[in-house]
Amino acid sequence: MLMRGGTSKGAVFTAADLPSDDAERDELLLAVMGSPDARQIDGLGGASPLTSKVAVVKPSDRADADVDYLFLQVSVDEALVSDRQNCGNMLAAVAPFAIERGLVPAAGHEAAPFAAVRVYMQNTGSLATATVPLADGLPDYAGDTSIDGVPGTAAAVRLDFGGIAGGSCGALLPTGDTLDTIDGLDVTLVDNGMPVVVLRAVDMGIEGTESPADLEADDALRGRLESIRLQAGRLMKLGDVAGTTVPKLTMVSPPAGKGDISTRTFIPHRCHEAIGVLGAVSVATAALLPGSTASTVLRPGAAAGGTLSLEHPTGQFTAVIELDPGAHPPAVQRAGIIRTARKIMDGTVYPAPRHRR
Repeated sequence: MLMRGGTSKGAVFTAADLPSDDAERDELLLAVMGSPDARQIDGLGGASPLTSKVAVVKPSDRADADVDYLFLQVSVDEALVSDRQNCGNMLAAVAPFAIERGLVPAAGHEAAPFAAVRVYMQNTGSLATATVPLADGLPDYAGDTSIDGVPGTAAAVRLDFGGIAGGSCGALLPTGDTLDTIDGLDVTLVDNGMPVVVLRAVDMGIEGTESPADLEADDALRGRLESIRLQAGRLMKLGDVAGTTVPKLTMVSPPAGKGDISTRTFIPHRCHEAIGVLGAVSVATAALLPGSTASTVLRPGAAAGGTLSLEHPTGQFTAVIELDPGAHPPAVQRAGIIRTARKIMDGTVYPAPRHRR
C-alpha cells in the first residue's frame, strides 16, 4: 500500500509479504523504490529521502502493543537500506494500514468514532499510541486538519509517545551533558525519539532562514556539518555513522515568524523541506533544557507551556513536551504530536527484473 504519513510518503508492507532474510528484503526494497538512481525513475520512490521510505507492519506478540512497526529508509542514490532510525511521519500511516489489513481486531470498532492502536517501534524499542478516526470500522481519511508541507486537509491522527527518550543512544542526553563542544562549536546532543545534533545557525555562519536549496549548495557548510556529525555519532554511542542516516543535524535560530524557534535540518546530507516528526520532538525537547543551544534562541516565554511551534522551510510544526522539573538528569513525562495520513493506492508493485536473481 502506498501511503502518505505526515509529510512523508512510502510503501507499507505486512512483514509476511517480504522476505524474512534482511539482505534479501533490502535488495527487494531497493528494486521496489528504484534505487540507486537520483530520479528513482524505475520504481516507486520520488527522488527524495522523504518519499523513499518503507514501513513494515505485523501483529505484535507483546502484551503492551497491537502491532510492531519497522521503519526502513531507502537511500535514493545509494544501494543502502537503513534501520538505524525511526520515522514519526510514517508512523502516522501505520495504524490506518493495520486496520485496513485486518492486523488489529475490528470487533467493537464498527460503531466507534475512533480506534486507539498501540504501536511497538522496533527501531528504537519504544511505544506509541495512534488514535485514528473511523467510519464504519475503517479509517476515515477525510477531515479538516491541515499540517504544513501537505496541501489541503485530512483527518487528524494523534500520536502519543511513551519511553522514546534514549531509544537509539541509551539516554536523552547521550553524553550526560546539555552542552558539548565539537570542532570548537557548542552543540546539544539529544535523543528523544531521534538522535539529533542541535547547533546555533549563527555559529555555522548562516542566518537560519535560508532555503534548503541554498543550504545544499553550500559545500563548505555541508563539509563542516558532516565533520560534526561523524564526531557526534561516537559521542552519542552510535559508533561509526559514516554509512548511516543518523544522527540528524538541526541548525536553530530565533523565530522569523509567529513560531517559537526556527529550524533548518540536514537528514543528514540533504536539507529537509520541513522537519521530521521525531526530529522535531528531539529539537523541542532540547529547547526546553536550560543552557542548550536551542534554549538560547527560543522565543522568550515560549518554554513555559511545553507546547512549542518549530518553524521550518515550508511552515510550522507543533510538539507537546512535558519534562519532569525535579529530575536530574532531565526526564520526559510526555511527548505528543498531531499528524495526518492518507491511503494513496493499494495494489501490486513489480520490482525491476535485474533484481530478480
